[in-house]
Amino acid sequence: MALSMYNHHHHNNNNQREPSSTSLKQQQQQQQQMDTSKYVRYTPEQVEALERVYIECPKPSSLRRQQLVRECPILSNIEPKQIKVWFQNRRCREKQRTEASRLQTVNRKLTAMNKLLMEENDRLQKQVSQFVYENGYMKTQLTNASAVTTDTSCESVVTSGQRQQQQNPTLHPPRDANNPAGLLAIAEETLTQFLAKATGTAVDWVQMLGMKPGPDSIGIVAVSHNCSGVAARACGLVSLEPMKVAEILKDRPSWFHDCRSLEILSVQPTGNGGTIELIYMQTYAPTTLVSARDYWTLRYTTGLEDGSLVICERSLTPSNGGSGGPPAPSFVRAEMLSSGYLIRPCDGGGSMIHIVDHVNLDAWSVPEVLRPLYESPKILAQKMTIAALRYIRQISQEMSGEIRHSGGRQPAVLRTFSQRLCRGFNDAVNGFADDGWSVLGSDGVEDVTIAINSSSSKLPCSQGNSSTMLSILGGGVVCAKASMLLKNVPPALLVRFLREHRSEWADYGVDAYAAASMKSSPYSIPGARPSNFSSNFPSSHVVIPLAHTLENEEALEVVRLESRGFSQDGVLSRDMYLLQLCSGVDENAAGSCAQLVFAPIDESFPDDAPLLPSGFRVIPLEPKTVGSSPNLFLLVFFSSLSLMLTDVCLMFQDSRTASRTLDLASTLEAGAGGSRPSSDDNNELKSVLTIAFQFTYENHSRDDVIAMARQYVRSIVGSVQRVAMAISPSRLNSTLGPKTLAGSPEAVTLARWISRSYRFHTGMELLLSDPQASGDSLLKSLWHHSDAIMCCSMKSNASPVFTFANQAGLDLLETTLVALQDIMLDKVLDETGRKTLCSEFSKIMHQGYSQLPAGICVSSMGRPVSYDQAIAWKVLDDDGTNHCLAFMFMNWSFV
Repeated sequence: MALSMYNHHHHNNNNQREPSSTSLKQQQQQQQQMDTSKYVRYTPEQVEALERVYIECPKPSSLRRQQLVRECPILSNIEPKQIKVWFQNRRCREKQRTEASRLQTVNRKLTAMNKLLMEENDRLQKQVSQFVYENGYMKTQLTNASAVTTDTSCESVVTSGQRQQQQNPTLHPPRDANNPAGLLAIAEETLTQFLAKATGTAVDWVQMLGMKPGPDSIGIVAVSHNCSGVAARACGLVSLEPMKVAEILKDRPSWFHDCRSLEILSVQPTGNGGTIELIYMQTYAPTTLVSARDYWTLRYTTGLEDGSLVICERSLTPSNGGSGGPPAPSFVRAEMLSSGYLIRPCDGGGSMIHIVDHVNLDAWSVPEVLRPLYESPKILAQKMTIAALRYIRQISQEMSGEIRHSGGRQPAVLRTFSQRLCRGFNDAVNGFADDGWSVLGSDGVEDVTIAINSSSSKLPCSQGNSSTMLSILGGGVVCAKASMLLKNVPPALLVRFLREHRSEWADYGVDAYAAASMKSSPYSIPGARPSNFSSNFPSSHVVIPLAHTLENEEALEVVRLESRGFSQDGVLSRDMYLLQLCSGVDENAAGSCAQLVFAPIDESFPDDAPLLPSGFRVIPLEPKTVGSSPNLFLLVFFSSLSLMLTDVCLMFQDSRTASRTLDLASTLEAGAGGSRPSSDDNNELKSVLTIAFQFTYENHSRDDVIAMARQYVRSIVGSVQRVAMAISPSRLNSTLGPKTLAGSPEAVTLARWISRSYRFHTGMELLLSDPQASGDSLLKSLWHHSDAIMCCSMKSNASPVFTFANQAGLDLLETTLVALQDIMLDKVLDETGRKTLCSEFSKIMHQGYSQLPAGICVSSMGRPVSYDQAIAWKVLDDDGTNHCLAFMFMNWSFV
């Protein structure tokens, strides 16, 4: 019985164990299936097939993955879900590799920059030590001079010996630039002097403000202080090899816009593997008031023991054993002191560059008022030193694929367009006789210079595939140009106004004539009018960006002039297009030249499209005040800008005009006579404005085109003078005076009204600052508010126009405080926004405010802007009366 019970129990236990073993096997099989579904081992052929698809489409859709499985038999055993996981992992690995590569690049840049800064620190320490030694020596000399009261014959001998030693430095054997040994001696001396400037203390360098070193900055830039001539120095990092950098720097016309020509007259190899080149270079004059410069130089290229590459250059003069070539007409011979480029390879790739430019531009040959053009090292730094470094960095980024331009154009093509625009404008400003230019007599008023060019190389038909009729009927090009001196007019601000508000100075009929002259269809010449030119047909312009440099200091764009009228034959006129180059609009770039150059083009302009550039150039004649910002300054005085193009027209006739826009003849005569400017003049910002416009003509219409060009440039000069009067800070200061203008409250008062009215109507605070804070604090909080805040007028008999905007509001409208009052509210809101505002207007008047829904508005440049919400409220003055209407656009962004 017991045995029977044991067997039964044992049998039951066996029955219980068997299902357990089966269940375990099933679980293992399921786990293996799950593991197989999770982790798929791909064959090399499968990976290759997936990689091919990944290159074409990194993120395929579900249908594309299913199609891939059907089309590739080797992937038939893999589920589409697993293929999706493979693509996810592949994108993740690509992102990780990209980030790792970026971090390695940043690390290499930081390492190289650290090395550069340490070297710069060592150089500065040497300079400090030298200053300390010189200071101690001077103190000793002064002490000895005060202590000696008797016989000084011995001191005289010592002093005489020191003076003789200073005046007669170490004598070098006679050198003759006509034989190889003499050239090599000059080249080696040039190399020594250049290295002493680039890495030593041969020149007292002062760092330019705003040039902060860093891995993404342009580098360290310094200018000379109390040295012969003017000099600038820069050092930076680029991701190009030294040989490529040297090739770019030697091609000076490609990056130095003022270089007219560079001719290598002879090349001589040296025993150490280097080369000596004799070069003749011509440069353009920056304005019509001075002569161009040329150089006769020796350029020495060699390598150093540490693997660095050096390109140094200096002028050949009788004082250093050389002899320059014969003088060229229309040019003044300038001297290039020891300058050049030190290119050192960096660990891990790339180069470290030291650039030194040191020239003597013979400033005494120009009128005194224009001498800062040739005496300012900051202008030299912007034109040559920084320009070279920026160009190399631009090429480096383009070669690495980090920069992609719009419009489907290659970067080299867009750079060529920029170079052609600059070169064409410089040719027009200078008007060299060897290019075929000849100056015509004036009509009795020496304000506008007229030059003509009938050479075949200047005709548009010779520059490209233009089908112009000039080659058949005969003709040429007329250039009308003028220059004027301005006071207290920020160059960047003036050029930005000219760019953004073309209708204030341009004439539609003249634009149409210039555009039609580049085509086969002629356009009649606009008739001369005694008054200022104004648009014959209402039009607007839209800016289409093409390319810009790394730091946005130069922008290439297409301007579409939208026509809304009819041409002279009654046909609806078509839109016109301009290729435009704008540069130097950064107010904080000391010594920077602001320029706006444009040329009419066809709608689908080819790469070799003919260009006939015209435009404006404004060059500062004095260093800018450190830290000054025209926008912040104009903010304080924004209320007086309502007088800009109205009251200024009346004030322009009084005697104060001479203090804003100087008459060229009287100013240059005073400068030539050697009279010194007053102390008040020394504290003012001066700049020289150059205007040049080019038009084609046929032989039978030459006189009419000349008359049209002369009158058109005169009208532009008048428009620019009025604008300059309006945006001059001293004009604003003198207009405001100590009293507040009636109806135009100061910025501080308006900021208080805006904040107080918002709190009164909505019950909430607009600004985070204390309501009892000072007016200046309130104004700064309003100016730097993250949302776009704007005010517009409340006139029943006129369309509302904007009278104020904070920095975010100016960014939304893409305008400046000066040009703000040209923008009407109904032009900014779209149709839906205008309807909403009309329906809510009565609520705003009774309740004091209204919340507007999300929508779209348009900037002054025609770009759509989206915003999540807007609030409109009445701004009340101290008497409780309506002053203006305020808007706040929240979370806005360009579409």
